[in-house]
Amino acid sequence: MAALTRVCVYAASSREADPEYYAAARRLGRLLAEASVTVVFGGGANGAMGALADGALAAGGRLIGILPRFMQELEWAHPRLSELRVVEDMRERKHQMLQGADGVVALPGGSGTLEELLEAITLKRLGLYFGPIVLVNVRGFYDPLLRLLEDAITERFMDERHRAMWRAVAGPDDVLPALRSAPAWPEDARGFAVR
Repeated sequence: MAALTRVCVYAASSREADPEYYAAARRLGRLLAEASVTVVFGGGANGAMGALADGALAAGGRLIGILPRFMQELEWAHPRLSELRVVEDMRERKHQMLQGADGVVALPGGSGTLEELLEAITLKRLGLYFGPIVLVNVRGFYDPLLRLLEDAITERFMDERHRAMWRAVAGPDDVLPALRSAPAWPEDARGFAVR
């Protein structure tokens, strides 16, 4: 793939999950920063989002947070971002997070993280996004989703070729190699988007 300079990371804001998830997020932030990769994320200070930011900042990384206005009013933004962009709503947030990203990484998370991840996969399927998508499968969190996606292929709701749209890795140390070695997504992806 081309140079990896900017990665969109989807992460959760919950402060009540297992500490292993936060450790993985912190480690991912550090690794991306050490590789001089700009992290674009939801801009929050809590949970895995905050841990990701703290890890990147500790290694001198650059962070761009995209935060809906109502979240800024609730003071949910991380206080030490390189850049904070305040947008009107969640839809604009997702659009700006993905725009210009060389890759997407999804840490474990709740409905917001899952929505962002599935939208990125959908846009890739439709030939509107072409970068790699990596799921960080800490504690086997994404196993049920991976089985569901496999079932969607088996049941012919998706093409066999769609399996190449994402990669799952065990932890943050595997993310950069997975992003860098992901196969190029074909320019004619729309040709098999609908079966």
